[in-house]
Amino acid sequence: MSYAVKEIFLSLQGEGAQVGRPAVFCRFAGCNLWSGLEQDRAAADCQFCDTGFVGGERFETADKLAAAAHSLWPGKGGPESGENPLAACTGGEPFLQLDEKLINAFHGAGFQVAAETNGTLPAPDGLDWLCVSPKAKTKLVVIRGDELKLVFPQEGAEPELYQSLDFQNFFLQPMDGPDKEKNTELALSYCLAHPKWRLSLQTQKILGIK
Repeated sequence: MSYAVKEIFLSLQGEGAQVGRPAVFCRFAGCNLWSGLEQDRAAADCQFCDTGFVGGERFETADKLAAAAHSLWPGKGGPESGENPLAACTGGEPFLQLDEKLINAFHGAGFQVAAETNGTLPAPDGLDWLCVSPKAKTKLVVIRGDELKLVFPQEGAEPELYQSLDFQNFFLQPMDGPDKEKNTELALSYCLAHPKWRLSLQTQKILGIK
């Protein structure tokens, strides 16, 4: 199997429970909720996506993609280094492509493997960290993991629909866009009233990094 990747880069995790952690990000091309083309946004199952995932390059094997990720890691890597290298698989929707073979290749290159998914496709085995970001009016099939990160507010995706699921961490992330300030206030108020939930900010945008 080959892998279509929009971009691969070294940065800091900007959101959720692992904020501030260095990672090599592997952003897969393609999504099952939106084509990524602006002319299709109004009819998409997810209309607020702020990430480009169209185009990029293709890696013919899992080992080649893992090697490309390893080449971007600045340290020695491997558990003995104490660096805990992380490959953060995102998209688009990573579970259209991320499979056990690639996860094993990342592990073989010394990485822990994290993924952020919309939760509508089954998760492959072997992940070290699983973050689910539900989208309104979609069927969630991944109902347990390390982190649930809900873009807020979404009509039809209210926090109470997810708070009983089997996740270790629950985050509300204010929806970006023209109402970002208002949405941040709403998320802050909700978290204060419902302390199971924590606030997640997109610090990569605040810092102006990728």
